[in-house]
Amino acid sequence: MTHSLDHLVINGHYDIDQLAAWFSGLGFRLTPRGVHSLGSLNHLMMFDGHYLEIVGLPRQGKVRQELLASPVGIDGLVLASQDAEQTRQQLSQAGFSLQPLQNFSRQVVSGQQQGVARFTTVRLAPGEFSAGRVYFCQHHTPEWVWRPEWLGQDNGVSRITGLTVVADDPEALNVHYRRLGLDQRQFNLQLITPDQARQRYGDVLQLPAGRASYFAVIHFQGGRLDWIAEAATRLGLPLAKQPDSVRVALPGMTTLLEFIS
Repeated sequence: MTHSLDHLVINGHYDIDQLAAWFSGLGFRLTPRGVHSLGSLNHLMMFDGHYLEIVGLPRQGKVRQELLASPVGIDGLVLASQDAEQTRQQLSQAGFSLQPLQNFSRQVVSGQQQGVARFTTVRLAPGEFSAGRVYFCQHHTPEWVWRPEWLGQDNGVSRITGLTVVADDPEALNVHYRRLGLDQRQFNLQLITPDQARQRYGDVLQLPAGRASYFAVIHFQGGRLDWIAEAATRLGLPLAKQPDSVRVALPGMTTLLEFIS
C-alpha cells in the first residue's frame, strides 16, 4: 500500500484564534472557520492535493476529547485513503493497532454556496506513534474542501514538502513509519535526534522535555522569504534567517515552520 500526504494538523486546544492570527499574519489564506460534528473547530490552508489544518476546541458545548488529550503543536500526520475500509484492513493485516472507523462532517460556506464536507478516518491507536496522532482520511466530498477561491497562498508558498520528527531513537522509529506506506516522492518525512535538532535549528526550535518523539518542523516550498521574515517580526514571532530559508517558531506550540526558496 502506498499513500500520499493528505494533511498535517496543528492543535491549538483553546487558542485557535491565536493560531489563526499568526498564520493569517504570515500570509496564509485561511478558509472560513469550520465546526466539526465531533466538537472541534478548524481552518485550512489549501495546496494542490493536500493542506495544513489548524484545529481547536470550543469554549462551550461539545468538546472533541482526542484533541484535548493530545499536546498542543503539530499533532497530526494524515495520509490519504481512497477507501477507508480497505485501508483499515491493510493496516490491520500489517499489525497496527487501530481504533474504530470515524465518520464526521462539517458545514461549508463558499461564496453564495453552502454544502457539507464529509469524511471517514482510519485512526491508529493512541501511542502507536509517540509523536502524535497518525491516521488516514477518505474525503467523500472533496469538492467542498478544495475550493478554487482557497487555493493559492498570499505569501507565495506553493506546497508542504516535509515534516521533521525529533526522536530519541530515530532509526528504529523510521522502520515503524515506513510500514505506513507513505509516498515520499513529494513529501519527505525525516527523523533526527534531539542533538541533531539543536545543531540544525538552534534556539529557535523548542524541544519539549519528557517525550520520546514529537512532530517538530513543517517544511514549505517557496514563499517571499523577506516578506515572511518581516511579517514574523511584526507578529513578534521568533525567527532565524538562512541564505535560502526562513524559520519561524510558534511560541508555546513546540512548532517550527521552515520556508525554503
